[in-house]
Amino acid sequence: MNFKQDLIDLISKQLNQSITLEIPPSIDLGNYALHCYKLKIPPDQMQKQLRLPSYIKKTEIKGSYLNFFINTSILTKSTIESILKLKEKYGSNNSGKNKKALVEHTSINPNASPHVGRARNAIIGDFIVRLLKFESYKVETHYYVNDIGKQIAMLVLACKNKTPSFESLLNLYIDFNKKLELTPSLEKEVFNLLNKLESGDKKIIKKFNKVVNICIKGQSKIFKKLDIIYDSFDFESKFLFDGSTDKILKDLAKTGKLFKDEEKRIAINLKEFSLPMENPYLPLTRADGTSLYMLRDIVYTIWKDKKAKDKNILVLGEDQKLYYLQLKSILSLLNYKAPEAVHYSFILLSSGKMSTRKGEVVLLEDFMKEAVLKAGEEIIKRHGKIKNINGLSKQIAYGAVKFAILKVSSDRNIIFDLDKALSFEGDSAPYIQYACARANSIIKKIKYKKSKIDFSLLNTKEEISLTSKLAEFQGIINSSIENLQPHLLASYSLDVAKLFNEFYHSCPVLSSQEELKEVRLIIVRSTLIVLKNSLNLLGISIPDSM
Repeated sequence: MNFKQDLIDLISKQLNQSITLEIPPSIDLGNYALHCYKLKIPPDQMQKQLRLPSYIKKTEIKGSYLNFFINTSILTKSTIESILKLKEKYGSNNSGKNKKALVEHTSINPNASPHVGRARNAIIGDFIVRLLKFESYKVETHYYVNDIGKQIAMLVLACKNKTPSFESLLNLYIDFNKKLELTPSLEKEVFNLLNKLESGDKKIIKKFNKVVNICIKGQSKIFKKLDIIYDSFDFESKFLFDGSTDKILKDLAKTGKLFKDEEKRIAINLKEFSLPMENPYLPLTRADGTSLYMLRDIVYTIWKDKKAKDKNILVLGEDQKLYYLQLKSILSLLNYKAPEAVHYSFILLSSGKMSTRKGEVVLLEDFMKEAVLKAGEEIIKRHGKIKNINGLSKQIAYGAVKFAILKVSSDRNIIFDLDKALSFEGDSAPYIQYACARANSIIKKIKYKKSKIDFSLLNTKEEISLTSKLAEFQGIINSSIENLQPHLLASYSLDVAKLFNEFYHSCPVLSSQEELKEVRLIIVRSTLIVLKNSLNLLGISIPDSM
């Protein structure tokens, strides 16, 4: 039973207005708290007028809050029975049953090996995909490939008719940018190449395809190691060569918003939308008639909208906020709905933001290798050389990097600290993974008996705090779906692990009397299920032992 949601629904109905319930910082203050003055009702009056369900044992007034205490036996029995029954589906509301969703994420330029900063898009996007699937949505994961942009033209020229390796693309791209700064006339060659491409020159198309395919194959391999998979790679060229951009220009011309600017580019007037632009006119083509990214993206977004049906999500960096508003405005002129955007801030070097063009990057592949190496060193320090150290090092390292990214609210920058991410004692994935390993160890040592359990035996603060936290899981999933923010679940997982470790130290399982051993074992099993569900949604695997 979802006690929190049930109580919200009951109180909202009685007050005839929507309310929210908060989780107090300690179980001593109750299970839920209602901020009464926000509702302009004094707490004592609220306490008198509410008709509460039988599972509420008592209420207490604490300042401006009315706190609710759930009957411990009812809470524990209901929560644990639900977890053991639903197992890997515990926490899901099946809100996406018979619904379809499309999530576009990562979508980085196919011009080099991705740097660490790009990983945040992919990792957040993968979390959203996993969350929607958990809620029973049928989800398609899409990667938009800018295979006809200026960056690719620069790489085609830099390759000089040779077949480059994926690893060499970054240096080729950086070197060409340096040459372009010294010799601006090179840009004319870039645009000539793009013009030939859009004119359908087969030899040029083949050259572009070769470079792009090398890059996409290399990028996919790196993300696959992080267990991030894509269902579809959507190439921009598809929407250029099928005449879609011409059709969109004709449709936009009917709105009366198109005109040719001083540089003879086709532009659109967005003045009515009051966007934060210096000039409310946005070009959609170059002077030579070749399309700009925005025009091709409009076509692509309309195509996605038709496929998505129920939910259409796009993961974008915070530097794309204005671009998204421009896209949304143009789509509204065509009577199309923009995708739901999830914006994120950046992963920074100590020197600032990373730039592929300038070569100021830490490559994701190199970063992950270093993380695996450091994880291996930590394992040896703790346990000496063990079997399958390589596999365990990868599980810990990959989980550590993902969690360090996901635990930070998407609207905040991350200055990445690898040592903190890999800490077994800190706010980290290894800390949670270690709690899971402890739970696994206990479960393996006791044979589980499906006997009748006396839940009234659970009365210590550690037992009650842990089971109360497990009961919150469904509410956390609800909030995560509503906000599409992974830090809510990451923070919750950390809280569960901390409470489990307190339980582990204060409430011995193996040495307890038989009846108490049985009920405490069930708490361990339930905790492991919730942590597994949480970490799976975060894309983090759990080692059998650590």
